[in-house]
Amino acid sequence: MIQKIKKIIREYPKVFWILAGSSFIDALGKTILFPYFTLYITKKFQVGMTEAGVLLAIFSVMGMAGSMAGGALTDKAGRKIMMLFGLVLSALSSLAMGFIERLSVFYIVAFFVGFLSDLGHPARQAMIADILPENKRAEGFGVFRVIHNLAWIVGPSIGGLMAARSYMTLFITDAVLSSLTALIILKSIAETKPKSPEHERTPGFLKTLAGYGEVVKNRLFISFLGVVIFMVLVYQQLYSTLSVYMRDIHGIPPAGYGMLMSLNAFLVVVFQFWVSRKVSGRNPFLMMTLGTVCYFIGYTSIGFIRGYGLFLAATAVITMGEMITVPVHQALVARLAPEDMRGRYMAISDLSYAIPSAVGPWAAGLVMDNYNPNYVWYICGFISILAIIGFLGLFTYTRRTKILGQEENPSS
Repeated sequence: MIQKIKKIIREYPKVFWILAGSSFIDALGKTILFPYFTLYITKKFQVGMTEAGVLLAIFSVMGMAGSMAGGALTDKAGRKIMMLFGLVLSALSSLAMGFIERLSVFYIVAFFVGFLSDLGHPARQAMIADILPENKRAEGFGVFRVIHNLAWIVGPSIGGLMAARSYMTLFITDAVLSSLTALIILKSIAETKPKSPEHERTPGFLKTLAGYGEVVKNRLFISFLGVVIFMVLVYQQLYSTLSVYMRDIHGIPPAGYGMLMSLNAFLVVVFQFWVSRKVSGRNPFLMMTLGTVCYFIGYTSIGFIRGYGLFLAATAVITMGEMITVPVHQALVARLAPEDMRGRYMAISDLSYAIPSAVGPWAAGLVMDNYNPNYVWYICGFISILAIIGFLGLFTYTRRTKILGQEENPSS
């Protein structure tokens, strides 16, 4: 095992591991805070999931705008500076949210926090694509999944202990760790943005922003993201609706949800690299189909099961889908993007998560607060079927047109 780990480490450049290590620190802060954010809002302000969903929707909608601006700035100004900018703003945002005492003020602050804190997100994905050759990107994004989920193993448990004493400590901890991450990147990572040829003038920001018009002309890319949106509408319920559902419907305390998140992270840490190697080189649309089938089974079953052990089993199935879809999605986006437009492609790709995050918690909240809460999971099953059909359609189209080339194994 030790020899295998050493071999994996040698396969990637040093800067990749520095970026991965710093990302772990930042992710640790997010996993301490994020799983309890919805619980914090509903408890502190004595509101239901509908109001919490509106707040999350504001974050997501403004995050879309921030990510779009950040993607253009990533291609214009560079990856490193945008990552630093995003981390500093994230730290300040966490502190600000921890001191808010009125929900109406939280709504107002969410507009600014949502926009500013997402400015640096496309830059990290673009930097990973810059660092790694195409044949290593799916595995490389898989490594980042492992790093991120190492934080999920310990973060929710730490956050649960902190939340039992004071939610404010969650916000402070996240701010401190984001600041530490920024310091590491400042001192240890050089800019990776590809240099433009000397005879080419660097376009201005407005022209760079206008380059989004070229991105949306890529029909395969936009069609793919359209299907991903349906898939993510289902996927993100694990991190927003499930905690409140388990507490209110099944009487499972926050610590139980935290352990469920730790299981999710543990499985990713143990199996993600193996899964990434198994799916690497296979048709990405078939792999996205397979992962979405796992989502269909896992999420639909939540509406039928009783007992904590069955929730753990459903989470394990969902996690398998996550291990397949997330790195394949990221690698395919990097593959379809010209290197001088990676930031903008990554930003548009972020919409496939931001749009469901804006709609999903709010819609799930309406269902939970006004109808049978189990309907949330039945609807998730239906949406999963739509996504499965969509990915299969894209597989058929790309296989017929050979638009991705011949290197995938379509029968896998």
